[in-house]
Amino acid sequence: MASHLRLHLAAPPPLLLPHHRRRLHFRPLARPPGGGASLIPARARLPALHRLLLLSRARAVGGGAEEGAGAGLAEGKGEASGLVGEDSAAFRLGDQSVVSWAYFTVILAAVLVALNVLWIDPATGVGTKFLDAVGSVSDSHEVVMLLLTIIFAVVHSGMASLRESGEKIIGERAYRVLFAGSSLPLAVTTIVYFINHRYDGIQLWQVQGMTGIHELVWLSSFISFFFLYPSTFNLLEVAAVDKPKLHMWETGIMRITRHPQMVGQVIWCLAHTLWIGNSVAVAASVGLIGHHLFGAWNGDRRLSSRYGEAFEVLKKRTSVVPFAAIVGGRQKLPKDYYKEFLRLPYIVITALTLGAYFAHPLMQASSYQLPW
Repeated sequence: MASHLRLHLAAPPPLLLPHHRRRLHFRPLARPPGGGASLIPARARLPALHRLLLLSRARAVGGGAEEGAGAGLAEGKGEASGLVGEDSAAFRLGDQSVVSWAYFTVILAAVLVALNVLWIDPATGVGTKFLDAVGSVSDSHEVVMLLLTIIFAVVHSGMASLRESGEKIIGERAYRVLFAGSSLPLAVTTIVYFINHRYDGIQLWQVQGMTGIHELVWLSSFISFFFLYPSTFNLLEVAAVDKPKLHMWETGIMRITRHPQMVGQVIWCLAHTLWIGNSVAVAASVGLIGHHLFGAWNGDRRLSSRYGEAFEVLKKRTSVVPFAAIVGGRQKLPKDYYKEFLRLPYIVITALTLGAYFAHPLMQASSYQLPW
């Protein structure tokens, strides 16, 4: 009986996410011979970290349990693996709704039509007037490139920072529509302007004819997309078909870096700046990298505000610099880590990245048709 009691006390309860609705249920300890009282109160048996994570539930800003970081975890996986965040890129065909994806298709088509009519088309949209206003500030393509990036960054990061307050006022879905409706046109304008003026700056170096440079740039760009889009796995939330949530991912690419979008943008910018080698490319890269560095800091701040101590746990075992937590021993990769990438979203990213490479001439031709 004594040995059984020691084993029972030595095994801590599984680590629960601070936002799970499930309550803790502890089996009462067997009474010692003679009918004495229970040896240890249930709460005293909780590990310190466990109690800390449960307390963070009360500290979380906005969002109920259904919006917590573990909402997307496979049943039981969070407890079994010790995760405090979500299993990223998890896609189960049986969980998908045909109606939801039909809505997504309709919404995507409507957004593209509205974007073209209200912003892109010079005859009906205001995008050309917006760009003319920005371009009137300076004749320098470098200055205009930086201004476009800064305007996009202020709107995009500013609305992300105001998300919790905005969602309380107008709701999650409405705020997502407002956020996308403000950011997407500015992003399109910035990208098209870069494509149309990428060779208009002062040439600083020329390496396009060197052996291996094209392959290096292509491979770097290919890798960058695996970092750039880990949060767009939830496309139904992006389109506000599903209720949007502030996710705290932990698996897949997140084990390598906690801010993969920032890392992917840096890789993409460095690769394209090396290839183009002029002042416009440098200006674009400075603006984009600066924006994403701020975004990394701002993202940590928002996750800390929402998830409290749960995020602090995740932060300690991840890193901003790629592979730093792994090399430092703070991140322990599962033996079957590769399986976290053998998922449909990563396959789709691979296909889209290859498609984007071969579609470069088409994208350039479309951009050249606009007076931007």
